[in-house]
Amino acid sequence: MSDTTSGTMSETTVLVLDAAPPAPAPRLGRLTGRARVLHADASTLAEQLPLADALLVWDFSSDAVRRAWPGEGRRPRWVHTASAGVDHLMCPELAASDTLVTNARGVFDEPIAEYVAALVLAQAKDLPRTLDLQRERTWRHRDTRRIAGTRACVVGSGPIGRAIARTLRKLGITTALVGRTARAGVHASEDLDRLLSRADWVVCAAPLTDETRGMFDARRFGVMQPSAYFVNIGRGPLVVEDDLATAVSNRWIAGAALDVFEDEPLPAESPLWTVPGLIVSPHMSGDTVGWRDELGAQFVELFEAWAAGRPLTNVVDKKRGYVPGH
Repeated sequence: MSDTTSGTMSETTVLVLDAAPPAPAPRLGRLTGRARVLHADASTLAEQLPLADALLVWDFSSDAVRRAWPGEGRRPRWVHTASAGVDHLMCPELAASDTLVTNARGVFDEPIAEYVAALVLAQAKDLPRTLDLQRERTWRHRDTRRIAGTRACVVGSGPIGRAIARTLRKLGITTALVGRTARAGVHASEDLDRLLSRADWVVCAAPLTDETRGMFDARRFGVMQPSAYFVNIGRGPLVVEDDLATAVSNRWIAGAALDVFEDEPLPAESPLWTVPGLIVSPHMSGDTVGWRDELGAQFVELFEAWAAGRPLTNVVDKKRGYVPGH
C-alpha cells in the first residue's frame, strides 16, 4: 500500500471485486477520506490489480482473482475475501507471493451451526414429508426419531465446525469433531472412517484442499450406517456428487442435504434436484439478515489494523488453504 511509512493513509487504494447485480456493493463509508476505493468486475480486474494496495474480494464465488493474478504489474499487498473458503482465489502465484491473505472467519460460524441444526431436526422429525403430505391434503400419522442420544461426526475443526459441534451437543447429540491432526477435543483424520461408521449425522465443514477434494465418495458413503444422514455446508468439491446421488437413491444412507455444489448455481438440468431424500439449498447456510453489513464492517476493522501496521486476525496459511487453528 501507500503505507504509513511512505505517505498518508488516504493515498491507499482499495480495489473491490464487486459481485454481480442485484447483490449490493459493500458499505465502506468509514473509509471515506482514508482510502481511495475503486471497483472492478471479472472483466476489468486484471487491468486494475496493479493500481491496488489492498483487494477486497466481495464476489466470493468468482475465480477472477485466480485468473488475473498471474498477469503483469504490481499486485496488492493484502487480499481479503468475504468468505470462509479461499480456494476460489488461490493460485500458485498468489500462494508464492508475500501478499497477505485474510478471510471472513467468524462471521458465518453461528448462523451455519443453526442451519445444520435445522436440517438435523427437519430430517429427524420428517418435516419434508410432512410438507409434501400437506400439499397433497393427506393425513398420515408417522413415528419420528429422537435426536437426543444420537451420534454426530463433524468433519472440519475450524470455527464453523466447532460451532456446529457445540450446537449439536446442546441438542443432546454426542458429537465427535475431526480435523487434520489430533489435539484436545479433536480427532485426527485417521479416525474418520471409524467415526463415520457409528454416526447418525455426518456434517462436512472441511476446507477445500488437495487432500480433502472428493473425500466423500462411494467408499465413504459405504462406511456410513444405512440410517445415517449427510450434510455438506463446506465446499462443493469435497463431495463426489454422483456417488452421493447413488448412495441416497439406493438408500445406502438415509438422506442428505447439500448447501454447496461443484457448479454454482446448480444447473436446472442437474439430477441432484430430483434425488428422493436429498435437500438442495442455494449456498445460503450462513446468510442471515445483515450478513453483508457484518462482512463490510469486518473488512473496515481489518483495514484499520493493517494501515496502522498492527497484526491481523484471520490470516490464511496460503499453503494449507485455511486459517490455522489454535
